[in-house]
Amino acid sequence: PDRSFQSWIPPRPAPLKLPVPPSCSGKIVPREQNGTFVAVIGTKTRLVAAYWEHRTGKKEVRVVAVVLRSEAVDYYCHLCCQGKLNSTKGVVDIIPFHFGFAYGTAYIMCPLPSGCETPSHIAVTSAADSKDKLEFLEVKNKEKSDSFPYNFTVCFSTMYRFSNVLQLVQSLEMMQLLGVNRVVIYKTSCNDDTQRILDYYTRKGLVEVIPWSMSRFLRVSQSWKPDVSPGDIHYYGQIPALNDCIYRYMYQSRYVALHDTDELILPQSVNSWLELLPLLEKTYGVDKGYMFENYVFPIRPPPPSKTLPPQNPAWKKVSGVNILAHLYHEPATLLNQYKYKIIVNPRVVFYTEIHGKMSPQIGSSVDSKIARMYHTR
Repeated sequence: PDRSFQSWIPPRPAPLKLPVPPSCSGKIVPREQNGTFVAVIGTKTRLVAAYWEHRTGKKEVRVVAVVLRSEAVDYYCHLCCQGKLNSTKGVVDIIPFHFGFAYGTAYIMCPLPSGCETPSHIAVTSAADSKDKLEFLEVKNKEKSDSFPYNFTVCFSTMYRFSNVLQLVQSLEMMQLLGVNRVVIYKTSCNDDTQRILDYYTRKGLVEVIPWSMSRFLRVSQSWKPDVSPGDIHYYGQIPALNDCIYRYMYQSRYVALHDTDELILPQSVNSWLELLPLLEKTYGVDKGYMFENYVFPIRPPPPSKTLPPQNPAWKKVSGVNILAHLYHEPATLLNQYKYKIIVNPRVVFYTEIHGKMSPQIGSSVDSKIARMYHTR
């Protein structure tokens, strides 16, 4: 079948989500509490979310987790299927992007036992006979679909002590002009003005806020290196958030973009992502990840020979950075140029990192004359 962007089919209604049957006794983590992190008793492991895996040729559930990399754990998966509890041994896969921090992102892969074809919920323990006080996660992505509610979803991670109101509003408005339908924000904390902005765009249907409470149980670093900012995990837990977002919107969005609130991926020859993606598919192929070079637009006055266009005086009363005053970028360096951010078909990737470097089989570096990333800082 034609899998190009231009052949997109209008979505069908999402299937109803049923509660866990009462015979699978245990606590259910409510949907509105996603991001609260379920503890695996007796270990340092925390569970983020669970997703049906349709792409490996096996019947299995993928659980996104944060683990202490030095801790050896035997995981056991307890799956609720048609009101009956079925157990199986899990296999852990720690993804390689941890930057030397003690904790990292992992996937606990849970094969489906015989007689369990459609699990609704899953719990994970560290001992085969530990079935008391199970805490269940809903298994998402039960239905594999080729039609999507959204063309483009942008994943922001992570929002921590955030107060850059003006830039947030400008970025969200710019994304809508580009054709973005959904923005997912993994939020730990922000000021009151930012929260009002998030509430407004949530009511509008553009934003989904995922509570991201990792700092309650880990000492999160404020940097990408332990020697710059000591902590248990890299940059506020950014990597597990990005990986969760890929799976959360795998069958909801045609494409997913991974970048920060101070970054915009802008076409150079067309006006929107709706026009850009057919161009990228034609140039680099369908079912790909597209990697965009990083151009830095710093907070400093323009060159002496240049002047800025008139700015809206009302914006001076709003806290934050005005991205429209950042019109001149630094000379491109190899270090900045290859700090890629990406727009990717989420169904072709199994894990991601911050700067989106992907294998040549999946990822294509986009010519900066076609599109590039504008990084305002």
